[in-house]
Amino acid sequence: MRAVYAALAVGITMAASGAAQAQDAALGKAAFTGRCGLCHQVDSAKSGPMAPSLKGVIGRKVASLTDFNYSDALKAKGGKWTPADLDTFLASPMKAVPGTKMMMVVPNAADRANLIAYLKTAK
Repeated sequence: MRAVYAALAVGITMAASGAAQAQDAALGKAAFTGRCGLCHQVDSAKSGPMAPSLKGVIGRKVASLTDFNYSDALKAKGGKWTPADLDTFLASPMKAVPGTKMMMVVPNAADRANLIAYLKTAK
């Protein structure tokens, strides 16, 4: 019987932590506006003077917009932006891509998940 209660407790804990980690695009939009929107935008594919556009960033080739001057480090990264790559990059840009110009860090995993959920909608 104790094993059943222990299993239920683990299941409830896992469900609660999963709910806490659920991606919420609306919260991501609010976080984007407050943090990222100072330099980046998603309403247009045109980059600004401070940062590239993030419209359509999920699945896009890294450092591929021709209207933004990316760092040599980001140009050398290669690949495409996946949610996992964005998560790693946002957690610590300078660790993920030493030499990047990106300095904003998003240390909270739930905040990153929400931001990425929002970026998935920015097509």
